[in-house]
Amino acid sequence: QVQLVESGGGLVQPGGSLRLSCAASGSIFSLNVMGWYRQAPGKQRELVATITSVGTINYADSVKGRFTISRDGRKNTVSLQMNSLKPEDTAVYYCNLRFLRQRGDYWGRGTQVTVSS
Repeated sequence: QVQLVESGGGLVQPGGSLRLSCAASGSIFSLNVMGWYRQAPGKQRELVATITSVGTINYADSVKGRFTISRDGRKNTVSLQMNSLKPEDTAVYYCNLRFLRQRGDYWGRGTQVTVSS
């Protein structure tokens, strides 16, 4: 089993920054993709950014140029640096880990990010 624990959410003013972190523990296969998704009230969960174990990165168009995803393969952690935050970035942010060759798709419990003045 795999456990994911997020940290770093909170309340920030528009234009501000936050950094989210996620630590994975358990039986983790080396070929995987870690990432962040978010879900705003009344909306479906959507992809924010992902990064594979070989460093391939994907961003949602809405966050390109503002958010940066990174990971530490040895520590099995993934981080999301969020700059120039907008009110529309308000959502619960979920960490995800999915294996690329084995069955396994895991989610954290989520962390609230609120962008408001």
